[in-house]
Amino acid sequence: MLPSQRALFEIPRQICYLNAASFSPLPLRTLEAGRAAVLRKGTPWTLEASFANQQNERARLAASRLINAEAADIALIPSVSYGVATAAKTLPIARGTRVIVLENDHSSPVLEWHTRAEAEGFTVETVRQPDDGNWTAAVLGNIERSGAPPVSLASISSVHWSDGGLIDVDKVGAALRQRGAAFLIDATHSTGVLPTDVKRLDPDFVIFPTYKWLLGPYGRAFLYVAKRHQGGIPLEQTASGRCNVRADNAVYFTDLSYVPDARRFDMGERDHFISMEMASIGMEMIAEWGAPAIVQRLTMLTERIAQAVRGIGVHVPEPHLRAPHVLSLAFKGGMPADLVEGLASEGVYVAPRLGRMRISPHVYNDETDVDRFVEVLSRRLRR
Repeated sequence: MLPSQRALFEIPRQICYLNAASFSPLPLRTLEAGRAAVLRKGTPWTLEASFANQQNERARLAASRLINAEAADIALIPSVSYGVATAAKTLPIARGTRVIVLENDHSSPVLEWHTRAEAEGFTVETVRQPDDGNWTAAVLGNIERSGAPPVSLASISSVHWSDGGLIDVDKVGAALRQRGAAFLIDATHSTGVLPTDVKRLDPDFVIFPTYKWLLGPYGRAFLYVAKRHQGGIPLEQTASGRCNVRADNAVYFTDLSYVPDARRFDMGERDHFISMEMASIGMEMIAEWGAPAIVQRLTMLTERIAQAVRGIGVHVPEPHLRAPHVLSLAFKGGMPADLVEGLASEGVYVAPRLGRMRISPHVYNDETDVDRFVEVLSRRLRR
């Protein structure tokens, strides 16, 4: 089993940080690279002309490896919402059809479609949070509902951010393909941890940031665009998205044709060579460990917690219904007031999410962390 990687991070032993699903800490290597990159910006005359593009392509390649894509299928973007807006501009939704979203999903894969629905004549249909925790069955039931308008698109997260509910994207993707519908996956909480293969799954769009599970900075994200959509018009019109618009040319607008791959969808002002390098390092570390090894370790940690808290009256979703790296605890009568703040006062960090407690360990956590969490939680619940 992959051992704890705590030594690669600046995490004091007395800190029990179980909140990767909000923000992950940065590895020491990433912190060092960020400091060096800031110093480069202080002396820009030392930068080679090709430096920023080298960093862009390094990050693009690192992102592609995590989902078994080609680098040319990846666009550099600042956020998941940017990626969804790009997909919405590229993907026409037919009038009289449905776009499926999840109840209480993050705003990014949801709000774009609500904004467009009335003017474009489609409806946004929300899959309600299932009482039994089976998100996959709920989504499939919605897609397959008889008598309903046709489905044009499912725009959903692969792991629900609030409760760690796991959506089987293989089954959902197959059901959508049978109906000629598109599939947009917000893979924020799965990329790098759960094995993802876009060549096998064949989604239309996959979007993920780096600041959570990929151990990277805020403001860096990536958009996978299936080749069938790479002829679309980008959200922004940029020189880098065109074949030959260059300041060092004798004629600036030499060739206005779009570049032929997903690079045309890159954001404007993409040369964030400080944070782009930081993003690359985290993704490269994740790829080196490998999703199978990461998920094995995190499953061990969350199961250790799940087994321990069942004896203190806390409800835990069944393993087959939840992501192996996110654990949501429900309390009879609701979560006690100030419980999360009380844990933090003792150096134990988790997150309150929609009336439940979300625990999300990463590779820097170990058995000492989870045992300490259980001890502090048990003690506070007895008060």
